Amino acid sequence: MMPIRLESGFIFDLRYIPFIIVALFGGYKSVLPLYLLLNIMRVYVGGEGTLQSFLFSTGVLIVVPMFSKRFMRLESKGRLITATFFSFLTMGCYLITLACIIKDLDHDFWMLVVNALGTHTLVMLIIMILIEKIITNIKGRDQILYSENLNVASELAASVSHEIRNPLTVTNGFLQLLAKSKTITEKEKRYINLSLLELKRAEKIVSDYLSFAKPQSENMIYSNMREEIDYTREIIMPYALLHNVDVRLTFNNTLKAHYDRNQITQCLINLYKNGIEAMTEKGGGTLLIDISEKKQNIRVRIEDTGIGMTSEEISNLYKPRYSTKEEGTGLGMLMVYSTMNKVKGNIEVHSEKGKGTTFLLTIPATTEETVKMNKQ
Repeated sequence: MMPIRLESGFIFDLRYIPFIIVALFGGYKSVLPLYLLLNIMRVYVGGEGTLQSFLFSTGVLIVVPMFSKRFMRLESKGRLITATFFSFLTMGCYLITLACIIKDLDHDFWMLVVNALGTHTLVMLIIMILIEKIITNIKGRDQILYSENLNVASELAASVSHEIRNPLTVTNGFLQLLAKSKTITEKEKRYINLSLLELKRAEKIVSDYLSFAKPQSENMIYSNMREEIDYTREIIMPYALLHNVDVRLTFNNTLKAHYDRNQITQCLINLYKNGIEAMTEKGGGTLLIDISEKKQNIRVRIEDTGIGMTSEEISNLYKPRYSTKEEGTGLGMLMVYSTMNKVKGNIEVHSEKGKGTTFLLTIPATTEETVKMNKQ
């Protein structure tokens, strides 16, 4: 509302900084209301260049949000550099347009060029640093919350699961003996079979809870995960074929990590199974499993072409008893987060409703010296 007015009648302000930020972070849907507000205010302020401002802002509206999805996939440093570059580029194009209209490029104009480019670049840089700091703080808070949830689940599992499994096993055995009796009726036999099915389901839930227990020393290995990846792929193949899902695997990793073989195996199977089930409603699809290395980290990318998830569903994945499936217990994903927490790894989830979901597991590589020190 209070821009700098040039002698030529044109005005100069910082309106394109929030415009670019919203366009990069939110895409077309988020930036459109801001585009309308920007042009309404430009008409209200008046002066020369109103039409040119409308045309220029329309061009920015068309071009910048196109890079939103790529921008959001970048790391913090990449987003900071990209946003600053777009701010510099936008103001540079604006000044070039202004130079074509004014034609009389005196000393004052070149001072404007220096100040405008410097101001926009510096302000955008400062704002992006603050935004990335806020994002880091939010992620840190979420990390603390889900670590606390996992610790509670782990403690409960260790103290309760074994005690529950013993009576379940005994009950299961007696029911199986009773089912073989020749004195019971068909109706009673049907009730016994239903009871056995429910006991089997209860045992599965207990087994899932036992997965939260601390890594067992006899299961700890130092490996590049090749055997676990191949084994879990073979295990899941019949299930994938049953649901018309094509499984594709690529392995390009030489780094090694120290982990519990059983927990990592169960973690991978849970993610594969979730991906396959997400494609059931679409009649099948493709499950991509890619293992690579980057900056001393093992990266496991599991991508499906299923129904996808909303941002709210993604934010609730690590919570106990939360599931996107009607019959799910939520323990499968909680076990995945628990396993990653134990190997000091990280999980990133990217999903779009109707298009699919990608899980990116990042596991820090460890040296043999570190493994030996931990054993001591």
